[in-house]
Amino acid sequence: MLRVLGSPKRLCDGLTRRDLLHAGAVGLFGLNLTEWASAKVNGLSRPGPHFGRARACILIYLYGAPSQLETFDPKPDAPQDIRGEFGSIETNVAGLQICEGLPRLARVMDKFTVLRTVTHPYPIHGVAFATTGIPTMELAMELSPRDARHWPFIGSVVDHLDERTQPAPPPLPRNLVLPWSFSSRRVGEVARAGPYGGFLGPKYDPVSAEFVGQATVRARKTLQEQVWEDVEPYRGITRESRFELSALSQPSDGLTLDRLDRRRSLLEQFDQARPDLERSLEQSGHARNQALAYSLIHSDRLRRAFDLGAEPDSTRDLYGMTLLGQACLTARRLIEHGGRFVTVFWDEYGLAGTGWDTHWDHYPRMRDELLPALDTTLSGLLIDLDRRGLLDETLVLVLSEHGRTPKITPGQNGGRDHWSRCYSVLMAGGGVARGRVIGRSDKIASDPVERPISPKDILATTYHLLGIDPQTELRDKQDRPLTLTPTGQVLFDALG
Repeated sequence: MLRVLGSPKRLCDGLTRRDLLHAGAVGLFGLNLTEWASAKVNGLSRPGPHFGRARACILIYLYGAPSQLETFDPKPDAPQDIRGEFGSIETNVAGLQICEGLPRLARVMDKFTVLRTVTHPYPIHGVAFATTGIPTMELAMELSPRDARHWPFIGSVVDHLDERTQPAPPPLPRNLVLPWSFSSRRVGEVARAGPYGGFLGPKYDPVSAEFVGQATVRARKTLQEQVWEDVEPYRGITRESRFELSALSQPSDGLTLDRLDRRRSLLEQFDQARPDLERSLEQSGHARNQALAYSLIHSDRLRRAFDLGAEPDSTRDLYGMTLLGQACLTARRLIEHGGRFVTVFWDEYGLAGTGWDTHWDHYPRMRDELLPALDTTLSGLLIDLDRRGLLDETLVLVLSEHGRTPKITPGQNGGRDHWSRCYSVLMAGGGVARGRVIGRSDKIASDPVERPISPKDILATTYHLLGIDPQTELRDKQDRPLTLTPTGQVLFDALG
């Protein structure tokens, strides 16, 4: 790129005369001045295509890890003990087949880029490895969210860096998790690591919502010798169900929004809670959380964003009357009202080792619960974002921590175990190419044949699209400089 040499002359906005001359040449390389200015603020000297294209991000995290064979990389010509019980179907992208259990998604695959060769060496439930820049992961860290070695969740990084340029508390949380605090609705074991502030500290943990409603469909789940049977919200919820904010700041008297009368509307709860919560916040020593909570209490935009009753039944049905469906609809509403980073977890519920962790009852759960809800919700979200003109500015990620074994394990209605050597990820919107497939796996979806992709490459690409240099440095608790994604490379072939 052309540079004009000479001594720098700093202007009142912090940019130099040399920078402005440099910016004049940016257009030659496909960047507009806004993209270049965003890159400059985030420390990137040479932004690539679509830098900062995404105003916001919706991350859909499928905890437990879906099988690549029964989702986006079927192998119809493989032996029966590999390909399993499901067939494959054509999509509206020439040459792209997906699992037959995803017929609605097959009609909108032209809105996605499919990454078929994501790979890493850690076949554990490493939510933290998938969603942070940490270079390595140990099994013990999976069940230790506050382990000092953890790095910050991607949403926490976005929150932290946005705060540098916009220090005032926002009307909506910059980093919000649905449908509840991650790993909080299962029986047994401590919470899992993942969406936390890491070395940035708990003040950058996501703000968590709380599900208030009723499940409508019974389910039976198995974990080794344990059997759980009850109504399952991921299979169906009532139309009156909704989401609220849980504790905003842990005030000294224990008052939290989720302890208020749940029969009242969200608006009424905010209005009733305001005086007591404000007094409580004044006594708290957590200045950032105080300011955030105060801002959220007074945020009309936040109240409107959580109001699912404002949506017509046709839109709610487009997403599906399931926990995932209505959480993703709420995520769209949050983004539409100015949210920055919203994460929706398909989490364990009732029993550890559930979600998409199908060691047992693989085919019954895929057929009756997992594939139908994913098919309805994800297709509905993309259709809705696109028709509202939001898809081009909203990055949608569908991630998990790994894939599942190519070979089916016998017994317990079939199962597939952990497999991190090759699995699939979806990206859409916010500068991502449409109707593209990147990477090719072998004949049994066991290993990459072409274009292996690291989870860190996906993080680097996400940062890039959100206008953050992946090589930005943060300081850990020992004041050491650590790069956001030390090994990640932007997937420019996924952009378009």
